[in-house]
Amino acid sequence: MISVEEARKILSAHFKVGIPTSIELRKSLGSVVAEDVYALIPVPSFDNSAMDGYAMKFDEKESEWKVTLLVRAGDTSETSLEPGEAARIFTGAKIPRGADTVIPQELVSYDPETKILKYQHEKITTGSNVRLTGSQCQKGDLILSQGTRITPGVVGLLASVGLSQLTVYSRPSVGYIITGDELQQVGATLREGEIYNSNGPMLEALLQQTGIKKITPYHVPDDKEQLQRAIDMALEEHEVLILSGGISVGDYDFVKECLESAGVVELFYKLKQRPGKPFFAGKKGEQWIFALPGNPASVLSCYNQLVKPCLKHLMGEQEVWKPDLYLPLKKDHNKKPGFTFFVKGRVSGREVEVLQGQQSFNLQAFNVANCLVELEEEKDLIPAGTLVPVYYL
Repeated sequence: MISVEEARKILSAHFKVGIPTSIELRKSLGSVVAEDVYALIPVPSFDNSAMDGYAMKFDEKESEWKVTLLVRAGDTSETSLEPGEAARIFTGAKIPRGADTVIPQELVSYDPETKILKYQHEKITTGSNVRLTGSQCQKGDLILSQGTRITPGVVGLLASVGLSQLTVYSRPSVGYIITGDELQQVGATLREGEIYNSNGPMLEALLQQTGIKKITPYHVPDDKEQLQRAIDMALEEHEVLILSGGISVGDYDFVKECLESAGVVELFYKLKQRPGKPFFAGKKGEQWIFALPGNPASVLSCYNQLVKPCLKHLMGEQEVWKPDLYLPLKKDHNKKPGFTFFVKGRVSGREVEVLQGQQSFNLQAFNVANCLVELEEEKDLIPAGTLVPVYYL
């Protein structure tokens, strides 16, 4: 049995990023770019107006201009102004030749009969309200570094420079096997002694939240031959295999034995952590295999703390072990020494509270929990005010 920190080091030693692949921009959200990205065009690609108003060559000594043009956004025609002339212009429209300034419409008076524009304020200087060519970026500028995760804002940035395709790290296909004779699918009628399969829907949601697109579920009874067939089939199809249940030492816990028969090489088995002590990690070539306990809270904890970091690194992310933040504990908390605890918590303001209902079978606290709190292995009492690592759910 090894510590959580040792487990992280072992997993890190086997890290390898996925294969770079080309993807459409509209499908790239959540991916990580596999190479530096450079602007194809300057942005803006032409001088344009930042306001609805009037464009002219500004002179502080002048207060009147004659409006001779109307320029709308999207107008591609070439226009120009002479000294003393102005153009009615709208946000995003191209600045006419001869103009260098836009005065917002609310700062002027305009007579439609004489077409004379008057300005009597002192809020404008030459160049005001004009977005200059290349003021966001120039053609060829580095706009995104390798390893950057694509957010909605990044999608907008890439679209603004004309990129419709980019190279990202591929997302692995994941199969998950849920074991247990007692499990029934949600919606079925339960007989006494049976329970609903909550781990399957939860694992699917966790994988989707991580950004995994190709997910295949398998439900196998506590039968060694059927489990072996399911493992062999899943390893033929998927880059990552996750199992839930059957990894302890009971008479019907066949997972570890079947993984060995499938050629999976053990990295470690059993951790000094709660919940989730009987956790298995292994590899077969470049494939990752994780076997999690069957208790629901253990599944969520083990996935978030050990499986998800491996998946994120496979998809190109860095610093996957880093907590989201450190916060002071709201109240004293007692725990068993010798184990790292990952407890359900709630961040509120500038502190974090450990919630009631920490049993590994108990999902009730997740209706208010928004994080897991890591409590140090050797401590038995964690005093209020202690800074603890916090991982958002």
